[in-house]
Amino acid sequence: MTASDPGLVTGPGDRRRDERRVNSRVADLSVPEFRRIALTWLLSAIVIVMFLWMVREVLIAAILGLIIAAYLRPLYGWIRARVGRSVPSAVLTLLALILPVVGALVYSYAELVDVLTYVSANQAQVAARIDAAIRRLPFLGNVNATDTIRQYVLMVSDYGTKIPAAVRETVVELSVAFTIFLFTAAYVFTDADSIVSYVRSKVPARYDRLREALVTNVRGVLYGAVYSTLLTQGLKTLVIFVMNLVFGVPLAAVLAILSFIIGFFPIVGSWSVYVPVAAWLLVFRDSPVKAGLMLLVGFVLNTLFISTYLRPKIAAERSGVLNFYWMFVALVTGVYTFGLAGILLGPILIGLLKAVVDSVTSTTSWRLLEAEDGGG
Repeated sequence: MTASDPGLVTGPGDRRRDERRVNSRVADLSVPEFRRIALTWLLSAIVIVMFLWMVREVLIAAILGLIIAAYLRPLYGWIRARVGRSVPSAVLTLLALILPVVGALVYSYAELVDVLTYVSANQAQVAARIDAAIRRLPFLGNVNATDTIRQYVLMVSDYGTKIPAAVRETVVELSVAFTIFLFTAAYVFTDADSIVSYVRSKVPARYDRLREALVTNVRGVLYGAVYSTLLTQGLKTLVIFVMNLVFGVPLAAVLAILSFIIGFFPIVGSWSVYVPVAAWLLVFRDSPVKAGLMLLVGFVLNTLFISTYLRPKIAAERSGVLNFYWMFVALVTGVYTFGLAGILLGPILIGLLKAVVDSVTSTTSWRLLEAEDGGG
């Protein structure tokens, strides 16, 4: 669907009739016209609500596809200049994004299976080491937790047999969202100009100022939120990876990749990686100093500084729309309210609110409306 479709073209006469209809007062409307307008608005509201309910599970995938496509448009243009066709260029651009991600996930999966296989084959030794480490802790020297520890070790070893089923279940659950993501990105790659033209053709001239404010704010907050999230997740992942290498932790790369992935989800973050690693250093390496440093650096640098301060600061600066406080509120409350989608929905909602408030309180916009009403 594009602005050039025959059914979407409007002539000057249609636009004049629309303007006269908009400028009419409610008292000037006949009863049939008022019923038609009320029915149209009611049907529109029902359709919109049903549409949003239908796409609620894949909405974040569509938004991510739109954003990723906007980021990768230069790469798409570079490939298209050499390939010469839109669809193959979009496919190659998406492959350049997907293949490294799939490779990292496959590598991590293989390494985790090896670790869980080792734990399953050495349950007694692992439980004994954990029990001995607990007894060395202050006030826990006489605690007998051997049976409980063995149960937890058995649960961890059982994960090795459950991983294939969990992977299949995850693939099934994410298949629809992933499909929407791919097709949305490809659609934006190939028809971005038509999409923009169509949206602009549907906005009346009197709302141009509000439309520009909405577009500017949404584009700004999305760019800031995505840029800061990816950058700070990369920084936290690098911190985890470097600490793993320095302290001689096995699976350094896998743990770093895991930290990057789970950092996007609400509540959990890189702490769910560096805390177990610190426990491993204490139990299996008998190194309380390294364990303490892992906890201290992870909490102060990753959790407090990067997540709480640096992410909203970078997002606010890159957006050019919200200041640090409002971007912080958007990111925190967005994730708390909407879950993973809140990383984007929180800044979008506050950005839209700011655009509406700025447009409504703008003296210039009210003067233009008064001039239009006076001239009509």
